[in-house]
Amino acid sequence: MPHSHPHAFTHFNPLVREGLALPSRRNLLKAGLAGIAGLSVPSLLRQQAMANSTARKGKSVILLWMTGGASHIDTLDPKPDRPIENRGPFKTINTKLPGVQICEHLPILAGKLDQFTILRSVDSAGSNHEPNRVMQSGYRDAEPRENRDAERRPAIGSIVSRHHGPNHPSMPAYATFMKSRSHVAFAGDAGKAHDPFVLNQAAAGLPVLDLVGGNTGTVTEANLFKLANGVSYDRIDERRGLLKNFDTVRNELDRTDSMAVMDRYGQKAVDMLIGGRMASALDLSKEPEAIRERYGKHLWCQQAMLARRMVEAGTAFVTLDLSYHTASGTWDNHGDNIPPYGGIMKGLKPLLPLFDHLITTLVEDLAQRGKLDDCLVIAMGEFGRTPQTGTQASTDGRNHWPPVMSMLMAGGGFRHGQVIGATEQDGGRIKERPVTPGDLAATIYNHFGVPQDTVYVDPTGRPIPVVQESGRPIAELV
Repeated sequence: MPHSHPHAFTHFNPLVREGLALPSRRNLLKAGLAGIAGLSVPSLLRQQAMANSTARKGKSVILLWMTGGASHIDTLDPKPDRPIENRGPFKTINTKLPGVQICEHLPILAGKLDQFTILRSVDSAGSNHEPNRVMQSGYRDAEPRENRDAERRPAIGSIVSRHHGPNHPSMPAYATFMKSRSHVAFAGDAGKAHDPFVLNQAAAGLPVLDLVGGNTGTVTEANLFKLANGVSYDRIDERRGLLKNFDTVRNELDRTDSMAVMDRYGQKAVDMLIGGRMASALDLSKEPEAIRERYGKHLWCQQAMLARRMVEAGTAFVTLDLSYHTASGTWDNHGDNIPPYGGIMKGLKPLLPLFDHLITTLVEDLAQRGKLDDCLVIAMGEFGRTPQTGTQASTDGRNHWPPVMSMLMAGGGFRHGQVIGATEQDGGRIKERPVTPGDLAATIYNHFGVPQDTVYVDPTGRPIPVVQESGRPIAELV
């Protein structure tokens, strides 16, 4: 059937007869070349080659996305002197920072809190999930239930991809392990070339978990790097060489510099997939056994180890979707009687020792490798949870609470060993030092050397600032 909508070959006019051109043969070649020249990965590389010259090369971010929104009161901002329906069921413990307490189920973090910063006054108003966009983009209006254009707001990782690029040309700038597309922010108006590179099918040997975290006994295969039957890497090179011999079509393309672009960026795109650097970074067998044992066998921990390998290899921004199920997220702890989320005791409690081990192991590993000053580690979700337990007829759950949440940071060469901001006595509202989504975005862009006045252009031609709400880098950190 004929296509009536625009497609990847439109700018080559493959269906337009030209003079006495033979039917189909020439147009077939033009369409084929158009498809290759229009690959999204070459487009990505072309954009990255134009990245801002002030970018700080070697800088990276690993975002531990606590999908669903972790309870701040039951983790990093406890209220031990409040009634149980407010403070929750957990006790608190002292930390390495004098006078600072956190949840009893985070003992390793407590002992190393001088390497971290807790932000207790993050203003996540407007944030929601499915999709999770506000805090991952820095745009307050990136909420589809309130704004029909929300999906057009680019992820922070996509802006980093566009204006900083990867730290090695054979690696994607922005990558993710994700359980659901609704859990991770994409590029929107920044361009599909800056969508995250999804790593799920690129790493072999990772355990496959069911929707409640049970091990299925199977492991992933690196299908991304497997070629179709009958296609070899040599054959790809042969076909690439053959294309260069179509002189007539090439001369026409050269008038618009399209072939030069294809030569340069098409080569890099193929090299990214078959050159071995990314495949090597995602190969668990290349990691020393002692390090693998230190991280442990849980899926999230192994993904954290691979995230570290990705940033070492040259990826700038990696998001880990810490969720078992594909709905709103494993940290969406509405109540023990509301599966599969669970509440504070049956839902959140089992996650905390795992998270405690994951984040401290990752930060320690980065530090031992001399990479922590370059790599900023961030742990957060969409929002906090209600000050009162027992919502939605549950026994001990907490509902969504956008007015405030807590966030954890380490590394990046920032000043750590501090707590920024505070909430009111019951943890329900910000008491001092609000930190906005715009402030978070500005802090990350400052880390990468992306100018604060950077804009992208939406489809109407209107320039949109990448930093919203007069956001500023968090002064206590930078």
